Amino acid sequence: MTQHRIAILPGDGIGPEVMDEALKVLRLLAEKHNFEIATEEFPVGGAALDATENATPLPQETLEGCESASAILFGSVGGPKWENLPPDIQPERGALLPLRKHFGLFANLRPGVCHPALIDASPVKNSLIPEGFDVLCVRELTGGIYFGTPKERREEGGEQIAVDTMVYRTSEIERIARVAFQAAMVRDKRLCSVDKANVLQNSVLWRETVIRVARDYPEVQLSHLYVDNAAMQLIRYAPDYDVIVTGNLFGDILSDEMAMISGSLGMLPSASLGSPDDDGLNFGLYEPSGGSAPDIAGQGIANPIAQILSLAMLLRYSLGENAAADSVDKAVEEAISAGYRTGDIFSGLETEKRVNTSEMGNAIVERL
Repeated sequence: MTQHRIAILPGDGIGPEVMDEALKVLRLLAEKHNFEIATEEFPVGGAALDATENATPLPQETLEGCESASAILFGSVGGPKWENLPPDIQPERGALLPLRKHFGLFANLRPGVCHPALIDASPVKNSLIPEGFDVLCVRELTGGIYFGTPKERREEGGEQIAVDTMVYRTSEIERIARVAFQAAMVRDKRLCSVDKANVLQNSVLWRETVIRVARDYPEVQLSHLYVDNAAMQLIRYAPDYDVIVTGNLFGDILSDEMAMISGSLGMLPSASLGSPDDDGLNFGLYEPSGGSAPDIAGQGIANPIAQILSLAMLLRYSLGENAAADSVDKAVEEAISAGYRTGDIFSGLETEKRVNTSEMGNAIVERL
């Protein structure tokens, strides 16, 4: 029997609540699909800052626990309690970004899916998305303006100036482009590359490189959009798009927009992947696209679906348990079709049943 080791990092806010539901699903899947799971929980983010004496959102024990695992299932970090700390030890900057960098998790896959049964939850007019939509955003995660140097604040001419530097190397663009083209090959074979090549030299290199990589994927239809136009077109008619590939900053913004037009951040998972091993599996960090939602933490009303679907991505990309992953996707769709709704996706229709976090988890488990 195959055994997999997963590092569990629930984090802050609603993180522990939705993680409980994902682990409920995981335990059942291991039994039904005949694999063994070893999980160990570690502190991260604000929870780690509160629990450790050396004031770090990423303790050494957590990092070592992740290094010995096949994958990381991550909840969420941050909240008002820690916003006034020095920037380097604030939960997201001091935990999530270093984890991505440490493990070389350069490819962020964020599906933007609006199920046909949830078009009423989307702020987009129903007439524009009659069948919903399914768009995959492939975001480069370890380069660009978030990591480029110099990065500083200083005084010049009697006033403060701040400098952030956007840097991309050809090799970084090539590897994320290949991830996106490979994703497109198993979907609808359409890829849109998003940049700002009309004003940024960085984006000129991005576009040139993506066009060159495209020669290795002649079956994929490649298009290009400037990021401002992409933001508009996703709202105008999201079903026009299949896979989108873009840099770190633009992907951060566009994937949140995709989440919002899908109906709720609480529905959308994400995977941050490194390079595949010889078996085609990736070490990865899997997390909901939304944040820690401190305003509803502890109330038992958060939507656990994004965390559960993040688990499905972990099963698929890091463990190779594709049948188990497919069964999760199917169970979530069936629970939604049956009318189960947490508050974030509840529209008040007669066919809907408003449920809490645990009840939504149970509805999915029952369908497994």
